Amino acid sequence: MDSIVVLISVFAVFIPALILPGPDFVAVVRSSMTHGTRAGLLTTLGVSTGLCMYSTLSLLGLSAILAEYQWLTWTVRVLGGCYLAYLGIKLLRAKPQTIDLDQEPRRPAGARAILFGFLVTLTNPKAIVLFASVFATAVTASTPTWLMVLMIGLVTASSLIWYSCVSLFMSSGPVMRRFQNARHWIERAAGVCFIGLGGKVLADAGRPIS
Repeated sequence: MDSIVVLISVFAVFIPALILPGPDFVAVVRSSMTHGTRAGLLTTLGVSTGLCMYSTLSLLGLSAILAEYQWLTWTVRVLGGCYLAYLGIKLLRAKPQTIDLDQEPRRPAGARAILFGFLVTLTNPKAIVLFASVFATAVTASTPTWLMVLMIGLVTASSLIWYSCVSLFMSSGPVMRRFQNARHWIERAAGVCFIGLGGKVLADAGRPIS
């Protein structure tokens, strides 16, 4: 019964945080609408791998490390904020390109799409704070190993399912045709989102983990 309470309390916070648009969401949407379904799904794989890593680290004591070494928290947030801002500027400076929906789209390197999703998640300080403050505090010395493994598995599965659905929808033919003429503006909107998120992260860099 206690295990069920822990799962419900943790995922009652994680699922809404997963669904709400953030850097990961923007990354998946951007890849899906500019490079197609394959790139979107590979970016999803990268994002999910990053979330899996963070959930594992948090359950192994990441929150204690960050609480002990506040300079590390500050460094991670600053680097993450700068990377998100860099991605935003890069998208704003991208030149307009057209997509021929009647031809097979050019497939970008798989490793590149996976790395893109992974790095966006890796440099997202909000993910660190979420896992360090929610997941880690839900675990005690008496928490069974199987429960921690289950929590990591559920985090990874939830991310894969949600962002795969987002990718399949945003890269579908009707959606692509509807937004074909607005593709460059979507790139710019994603750039603005990344810059805004990066600025918010930098502004909050000095706040301690609660």
